[in-house]
Amino acid sequence: MDVSPIIDPLNEAQREAVTAQNAHLLVLAGAGSGKTRVLVHRMAWLMQVDQVPATGLLAVTFTNKAAREMRNRISEMMNLSGYGLWFGTFHSIAHRLLRAHWQDAGLPENFQVLDSDDQLRLIKRVMRDLQIDETRWPPKQVQWFINGQKDEGLRADHIQDNPGDHFVSVMLKIYRQYEKQCQLSGLVDFGELLLRSHELWLKKPALLGHYQRRFQHILVDEFQDTNTIQYAWLQVLAGQRVPMTIVGDDDQSIYGWRGARIENIQKFQQDFPDARLVRLEQNYRSTQTILKAANAVIANNQGRLGKELWTDGPDGELINLYAAFNEQDEANYIADTISAWVDDGNLRSEAAILYRSNAQSRVLEEALLRQGIPYRVYGGLRFYDRQEIRNALGYLRLVHYRHDDAAFERVVNTPPRGIGAKSLGELRELATGQGISLWQAAERLLEAGAMKGRAKTGLQQFIGLIESLAADQDELDLKQLTQRAIEGSGLRDHHANEKGEKAQARVENLEELVSAMADFEVEDGIDPLSEFIAQAALDAGESQADEHQDSVQLMTLHSAKGLEFPLVFLAGVEEGLFPHSMSLEEPGRMEEERRLAYVGITRAMKRLVMTYAESRRLYGQEKFHALSRFVREVPGDCIQEVRLRNTVTRPALTQRPNEGLFDSTPMADAGLQLGQRVHHPKFGEGVVMNCEGSGHHTRVQVNFDDGAKWLVLAYAPLEKL
Repeated sequence: MDVSPIIDPLNEAQREAVTAQNAHLLVLAGAGSGKTRVLVHRMAWLMQVDQVPATGLLAVTFTNKAAREMRNRISEMMNLSGYGLWFGTFHSIAHRLLRAHWQDAGLPENFQVLDSDDQLRLIKRVMRDLQIDETRWPPKQVQWFINGQKDEGLRADHIQDNPGDHFVSVMLKIYRQYEKQCQLSGLVDFGELLLRSHELWLKKPALLGHYQRRFQHILVDEFQDTNTIQYAWLQVLAGQRVPMTIVGDDDQSIYGWRGARIENIQKFQQDFPDARLVRLEQNYRSTQTILKAANAVIANNQGRLGKELWTDGPDGELINLYAAFNEQDEANYIADTISAWVDDGNLRSEAAILYRSNAQSRVLEEALLRQGIPYRVYGGLRFYDRQEIRNALGYLRLVHYRHDDAAFERVVNTPPRGIGAKSLGELRELATGQGISLWQAAERLLEAGAMKGRAKTGLQQFIGLIESLAADQDELDLKQLTQRAIEGSGLRDHHANEKGEKAQARVENLEELVSAMADFEVEDGIDPLSEFIAQAALDAGESQADEHQDSVQLMTLHSAKGLEFPLVFLAGVEEGLFPHSMSLEEPGRMEEERRLAYVGITRAMKRLVMTYAESRRLYGQEKFHALSRFVREVPGDCIQEVRLRNTVTRPALTQRPNEGLFDSTPMADAGLQLGQRVHHPKFGEGVVMNCEGSGHHTRVQVNFDDGAKWLVLAYAPLEKL
């Protein structure tokens, strides 16, 4: 038996994982360590050496793309047709089981799977039947609650109704009715697929035994991203019979906000005490400098399973750190650096800009547009294409021009005001019949007393809001007008009530729109609202680069997992932004933020550039953030500050060691570093943002509550906090 094609391409640790005895195995796979190769070669070894038939393997992934890649690679390697292989996501495999055993699962044969939009529509119908006000209890909040409970393996009957907790009582009331409606109509949402197939194992032991005999080995990718019900599903299926190979990295567990449980990978060895542990630590992606930085940052997390990434490649370039004056300067620097990168013969698609918050993309997009650099927002929408931004601009468009029918239709019932499809249909019919705008039709129907009940009240409130904003327009600047529109319309609360990371991102985007308004300047005599609306439309109209066009990639750090780029920018490495301010409020969140930093750093193959702004207008406010702790955790010999020469059009880079941050300078001798909080007896508390000079003349710039001040260190009575 020739096994050389299976083991020859592998390094020592990979070979250990692939050839391990057919028992429980935990492969701790660091970033860029070849985990997909290990999974595929592990399957090949099980088939060729342990004589496990292809149909006896169950491979579970988190994306259909990963499942297809694995299926294609093993089919090609072992000359298989692919037919009969059980490769797929948790949801696709659970769906396959329920289709095959619909009677045992208590489902009709032709049950239908609800996508997210269909699920939301059903929730709205249930709420109408229960006469629960959508304005007080947003349907997306209910959807978030129901899906969260199912991810924890909980049906409505499993949750104790506490009369003292009105929120849970209302949620449970809707959840119970929603479950009844789904069962009555033969509907299954995504969460139900896992929950019901898990219940199938528990209720039908003979059926469970059948699959435990069929599957001779289970392989699971990205195990650190499993939630409670997924882990329970695997645990029951494996039982005492089926060995599992799980591959994951506790240092890359970054989806706790959507239900992932890092403790699953941490307790696997407790639940399966005979499991063998193999660490994949050789990295094939990044330079040694980048890996050294990543290792140093993640070492600050507690309770890790532990590993140290290394490479036999070169040390590579030092990590560049750029201190921008503000977010505009930061974005321009990034755009200039990309232009220089392309001028040196590199591809734009080899560069990625990563950021913690979606709201950061606006300024970055504008800088790229100004320089004519094609870009794509990976896994998301451009700023002015986002739902919440379109909603807010819809209100402003109506303030500017009442007869904008598209804007009227978009926001007349957003947030919900009781103006449903029927009422809107009446407005359209009147407008079309009389050749008038929807706004005029609304006024006429109200004057005629043709609108009744909630629709009448909602329409009156809506028209009153727009008229009030218009009346105050001359007294308010763009920022104030936008703030009042967002708050007065209820948009902020509407999106905040969606719950979870998405809700937080929507609110941050709305606040960033306020920042955009504050930054917007026009010549005298030009209406700023009209000009901004036109500019936003033009920016939205500037379509993203075509899928196959050479373009820069913009994305959140969460979207970047699994990707790699020769040049990576980490933008906004500041306390309160990254790590996010909310990470200070919840246990475990700071550790997850640090894992996110680890993921971001390890996306870079050759060059890593980190940028921060000394002042940043973000979420509608001027912020003076300290330098991120994650940057300060990087060893000093891995990083260098970048300074720009002001005498050239395109900034030429001059680089020096990061003395102010790490080395023994007069500032360091005083126990200070960039980002340090200090107290001054006259000016109060502040943050050290900059340092210049040497010896007795060393000066530091400190941002106090009433502004930034330069102080001579030898004379300034600064107390370190």
